[in-house]
Amino acid sequence: MDRVIYIAMTGAREVMRQQAAVTNNLANVSTQGFRQQFNVFRALPVVGEGAKTRAFVLETTPRTDFTQGVLQQTGQPLDVALRGPGWLAVQGADGKEAYTRAGHLQVSQNGILQTATGLSVQGDAGPISVPPDQTVTIGRDGTVSTVPFGQNLSAVTVVGRLKLTNPAEADLVHGDDGLFRLASGQPAPTDANVTLASGVLEASNVNPAEALVNMVSLSRQFEMNMRVLRVAQDNDTSANAVLTANA
Repeated sequence: MDRVIYIAMTGAREVMRQQAAVTNNLANVSTQGFRQQFNVFRALPVVGEGAKTRAFVLETTPRTDFTQGVLQQTGQPLDVALRGPGWLAVQGADGKEAYTRAGHLQVSQNGILQTATGLSVQGDAGPISVPPDQTVTIGRDGTVSTVPFGQNLSAVTVVGRLKLTNPAEADLVHGDDGLFRLASGQPAPTDANVTLASGVLEASNVNPAEALVNMVSLSRQFEMNMRVLRVAQDNDTSANAVLTANA
């Protein structure tokens, strides 16, 4: 009885947490470069005083699906997508370097190259500044070039190069802001093998149909755990009635 109660109780709790992760995935089905999260459950015996029959259901460290999303042509010169593995370095809200696959870039009013969410894109020497009244192009290797309006290509100027990196997936930690960072807290080195496609955006790798099926499945798992708790309660009530009658 003891084991049933603990497993059903903690199982329902962890199912609710996984439901939250699936809901977040579904909410970001249209977010460029989003990487879906998934969870795995495991049983953990309770160590300490009391009955050794107790066991908890616990969620393992949330994991990330790093599968590449579908590439969508946009034709916009500031839209970029990474070809294969790799990350685009940005400056997070905390001022530290972080990594994203969202390549919908824009130039701010101050002339700083940023993501659509207003994060400054990191170059080899910090944020990239773009002069006013310029046509901006981004090369395959991340080189950012500008040409004054009305001028030909002979007037091209290289203003910087996007920092492209490719740390090991096991070293990355997914933040609540949707960005990834190294677990060590240190910036990742530049990887010259990472390349870009211009005029393209990478879609989220969330499969909406699969996410909906997971939500239904998790809902049924929660109901099953609650049903087990009700059965345990009914058995306890019946056992108490028997003991009281024989007392």
